[in-house]
Amino acid sequence: MATAAMLCGLNAYAADEVDTSKLPPASDKKIDFVKDLKPLFEKACFSCHGVKPRAKGKYFMNNREKTIAGGSSDEKAIIVGKSDKSPFVHYIADLVEEMEMPPLDKRDKYAKLTKEQVGLVRAWIDQGAKWPEGVELEAVED
Repeated sequence: MATAAMLCGLNAYAADEVDTSKLPPASDKKIDFVKDLKPLFEKACFSCHGVKPRAKGKYFMNNREKTIAGGSSDEKAIIVGKSDKSPFVHYIADLVEEMEMPPLDKRDKYAKLTKEQVGLVRAWIDQGAKWPEGVELEAVED
């Protein structure tokens, strides 16, 4: 299952099989994408999911449309307004075996997101996944 998911993108797992009771709660903070999430995504995600992604699912995160789209699969990574149904959240919360993001074998370089960070992502999605026009993620120097 996981190998197919990595090769085909997001659609090789069943979202309804995910135990969403293990999700950290969404933050109650009003999310400002540029202040709250852009730096997080640039640090934790963009080096693999940038303009030329190294991830096998061809999942790009440089702008809102591509981040929501979900890579090479037909399934969206983000279901706007429904963070608990969004594969992106399932992956960053480590709810899908072998699809943990960042990958387990890369966590020496890219740290697992904290429960608070996952909560911010959930709140952003639940609040409409607003991303200002013209704002794109950029590579961050380590």
